Amino acid sequence: MKLDKLKYTDSGNFFLLAGPCVIEGESMAMDIAGKIVSITDKLQIPYVFKGSYRKANRSRLDSFTGIGDEKALRVLRKVGETYGIPVVTDIHTAEEAQMAAQYVDVLQIPAFLCRQTDLLVAAAQTGRVVNIKKGQFLSPEAMKFAAQKVVDAGNGRVMITERGTTFGYQDLLVDYRGIPVMRKFGFPVVLDATHSLQKPNQSSGVTGGMPELIETIARAGVAVGVDGLFMETHPNPSEAKSDGANMLPLSLLEGVLTRLVQIRQTIMSFEEKSE
Repeated sequence: MKLDKLKYTDSGNFFLLAGPCVIEGESMAMDIAGKIVSITDKLQIPYVFKGSYRKANRSRLDSFTGIGDEKALRVLRKVGETYGIPVVTDIHTAEEAQMAAQYVDVLQIPAFLCRQTDLLVAAAQTGRVVNIKKGQFLSPEAMKFAAQKVVDAGNGRVMITERGTTFGYQDLLVDYRGIPVMRKFGFPVVLDATHSLQKPNQSSGVTGGMPELIETIARAGVAVGVDGLFMETHPNPSEAKSDGANMLPLSLLEGVLTRLVQIRQTIMSFEEKSE
């Protein structure tokens, strides 16, 4: 993936998109980014800071949506400038694309919106990298059409993120067969190891999750050859204002990434010996 400010691209490691679900404030974002930068520098993992400037897809009207668009976007830009790293955020409408592109390096298309042509074209026309999350309702094969919309709009800088497939009303499953299928399209494929463990449609109106399986999901993704990993992390997930039920505690991140890098290095060594 060609992306300005992305470090350690020759390390052979997977790249990482990680950060809080939503920007809750400047100090929180800077603190999380600083800790992840320290970890990824140590492990030589190419790192992109993730934070949503606004959460549009909420189960309930009283759910937290953000601290204000411009304020949150300025925080994202400060994170990128302070640590010299690329930044990714979600957009929800075509009108948001140009606005967000002024502050971040990667525009992310939410899974529920991955077929919205106007949104994909608007994101493409900014020239930013476009990360399309695979809809919970789509087959891996169908994602080539979403990616092609971005390419046909003049932008070949596309990533595709697997984030689980709807299984019944309140569960998701990851079909790892889809990762090599989507890699054949010629774009980097990312595994979202946190949203893949969501438990949607709970009677409380708050999405549940299984964060104890984040490392399990990520290990399997690395084993089958994902190019990148996506993880949401927070110092205190139980106090997070969004998606706390499926976030990785920040204190556990270094250990998880260390073990994932070891798996990646083992696979690379095996592949080299097999050639």
